[in-house]
Amino acid sequence: MTSETKHPTDAVDAGRNPLHELHGLGQSVWLDYIRRGILDNGELEEMIRRYDLRGVTSNPSIFEQAIGDSDDYDDAFDRLAAGGSDGNAAYESLAVDDISRACDLFRGVYDASNGTDGFVSLEVSPTLAHDTQGTVDEARRLWKAVNKPNLMIKVPGTDAGLPAIEQLLAEGMNVNITLLFSVENHEKVMEAYLRGLERRQQDGGALDRIGSVASFFVSRVDSAVDGQLEKIAASASDDAAKQRALGLRGKAAIANAKLAYARFQEIFSGERWERLAAAGANVQRPLWASTSTKNPDYRDVIYVEELIGPHTVNTMPLATVEAFADHGVARSTVDQDVEQARADLAALEDVGIDMDAVTDQLQREGVEKFAKSFAGMLTVVGEKLSRVAQK
Repeated sequence: MTSETKHPTDAVDAGRNPLHELHGLGQSVWLDYIRRGILDNGELEEMIRRYDLRGVTSNPSIFEQAIGDSDDYDDAFDRLAAGGSDGNAAYESLAVDDISRACDLFRGVYDASNGTDGFVSLEVSPTLAHDTQGTVDEARRLWKAVNKPNLMIKVPGTDAGLPAIEQLLAEGMNVNITLLFSVENHEKVMEAYLRGLERRQQDGGALDRIGSVASFFVSRVDSAVDGQLEKIAASASDDAAKQRALGLRGKAAIANAKLAYARFQEIFSGERWERLAAAGANVQRPLWASTSTKNPDYRDVIYVEELIGPHTVNTMPLATVEAFADHGVARSTVDQDVEQARADLAALEDVGIDMDAVTDQLQREGVEKFAKSFAGMLTVVGEKLSRVAQK
């Protein structure tokens, strides 16, 4: 994809559309995409207005595609090669530049929301997912390099990531905790957030400008569970058992997310939270990630429409942004039919789905996927630097 490639932003009238209604229902729309071309040509700035975007997320896969599949960065590679940068240094320079510029574009949203929105996320290296101190050290370096109040440092919610998250929050950084798939893991992340704020408060630090989101992945859960349900159905002893298994397809992800939201509501209430809120603390919002629809049989905006409600974020790829702007229905849903969600998960267990095993495997695969993308992106960067140096 070159910098001249058109994205379908002309498909929707520049006036209001269903995306604009989400903020009134308590949900912020963040774009799960960044590349230099949309910064250079003004497209991101236009999309902020057109779609009421209130933030941006990035990850190694996004940067791998942006750098590897476009000529957006060619001028920068000339400069970096002349300066003798290696692959790691070059990538960090490119990413920091893009993220810094995006932070500037969202600074108006950040200021207008009193520091509760307008964030741009930059992920620490996924190779550090199981290295607590390495994560802290890299986060500190990236925080200093970007030097914008609306930067969010993105950290995987692994066992090693949890103490790093707590430490970074205690130091006053904004943190996006990624690769969450289970309610239990989400609970641990919320606990790390509370501990980080409590430590900061004890040290006399301000709480009112610390932002954090817990990125809870959605569609990947259905993809994994649906595949298992189809295998269960194929080996069923009778038609009733087969139809029961097949009838549960597309139920796991939304039910899982709704129970995570219900737990969020419980944790961010009561005496412990009220003490922090009185000092200016903001809730750690659930962020629905992986919200593009993988199964063409499902509604293409299902993972947006079914998870709308107060204190939430939905980070959408461009295609999902476009689809919801065109035909999405905005209404509060995330706290509706919670008992049905519990029943759906119980039914899944009854037919043989082990959700703990599914979510554990998805987190492991997520870390591995991002690490592979990161390695692939560094390879592309190194090859581009070599070609430029040989000119």
